[in-house]
Amino acid sequence: MSAFSYKGRISTGDLVNGQVAAESIDAAAARLSERGIIPIEISPIQNASQESVQAVWRRLGGGRPSTKDLTMFCRQMHTITRSGIPLLRGLASLAQSTHHPLLREALEEVIESLRAGRGLSESMRRHPEVFSSLFVSIVEVGETTGTLDSAFLRLYEYLGQDEKVRKKVTSAVRYPILVFAAIAIALGVISVFVIPNFAPLFRALGDDIPMPTRIIMGISDFTVNKWPLLLIAVIAAFFGTRAYLGTASGRATWDRNRLRLPVIGAIMLEAALARVTRSLAVAIGAGLPMNQALATIAQSTGNVFLAERVNGMCTAVEKGRSLIWAATNAELFPPLVLQMISVGEETGSIPDLMDETADYYQREVDYRLENLSAALEPILIVAVGICVLILALGVFLPMWDMVGKARGM
Repeated sequence: MSAFSYKGRISTGDLVNGQVAAESIDAAAARLSERGIIPIEISPIQNASQESVQAVWRRLGGGRPSTKDLTMFCRQMHTITRSGIPLLRGLASLAQSTHHPLLREALEEVIESLRAGRGLSESMRRHPEVFSSLFVSIVEVGETTGTLDSAFLRLYEYLGQDEKVRKKVTSAVRYPILVFAAIAIALGVISVFVIPNFAPLFRALGDDIPMPTRIIMGISDFTVNKWPLLLIAVIAAFFGTRAYLGTASGRATWDRNRLRLPVIGAIMLEAALARVTRSLAVAIGAGLPMNQALATIAQSTGNVFLAERVNGMCTAVEKGRSLIWAATNAELFPPLVLQMISVGEETGSIPDLMDETADYYQREVDYRLENLSAALEPILIVAVGICVLILALGVFLPMWDMVGKARGM
């Protein structure tokens, strides 16, 4: 038997709340009815340890449904709403068939909320860890206008495109990370296993050890003999960086600077702008007012720097400025995109032009990814060359000195 918290009304109309023990939510509702309480909301109570573990897991983002899960959900919801299947029955079927625990839990609570008389968008809004503000806003417009099937179709297409861009950017970032990680591992192996074998030979030179060799020997000695301090420093740096990124200023600084990284920064920026413009096309096409669409998109950019710029556009539109004026002052878009926005605003075809803009950015991302290897090769060659040069000088300079002394004897 489980414990449930509830909110309800008694015969006088007063609002009451409390806890009730029952085998299920339906059984809890029946018990409350027997007490003369009309339940408004019933939710299970988790024990503290389970709740804390789940809270930490969700805070880390591990428990959230992936874009692929939501894409499939939207496709299924489009089929359900278009075929005329009752919404409650369709959602119940999806809740039973989904394999993602958090999505299944959210759908079950959405079903209970619908049974309590709430709307679909209102029920989804209670689960921001699953359904984004943009997602809920588009569902709300579809619910209001009686076009839920079209709303879910738009979301399906939008999420599908978004997933493609995300995968491409992830693959682009993964390549240099793996290369530099391999370099770091190689340097670590040399410092721990190779240099210590040469150290006695180098120390035989006394005070004549070249500076590059001293540096390499110092790093090797510290790595071998002071590794606990090194481990503590790495852990402290990890958690310190994480704490800094948890602050508003730290997150904004990181989000701004990562878009300025050589080669990869341009790819991430164009991928983010593809997402912003496609989101705007979907939101405006669904019937959201321009200011509400921009405010909603700002919350779902995933980048604090871009969110600030989009919020600035929203503020300008709310003050009566045109979209092209707001976009120009945001300093995010190149002249070609600004011309497309201007034409879309003049002809009343902003959704179509925003879709075309998103396609333009996606083509740019594809082009940059195709040429990524050629762009990164000079940087990687220079990095590897510097490492090899330092190691070569550190190892061979003392050997040359020893050979020179031997010849002099």
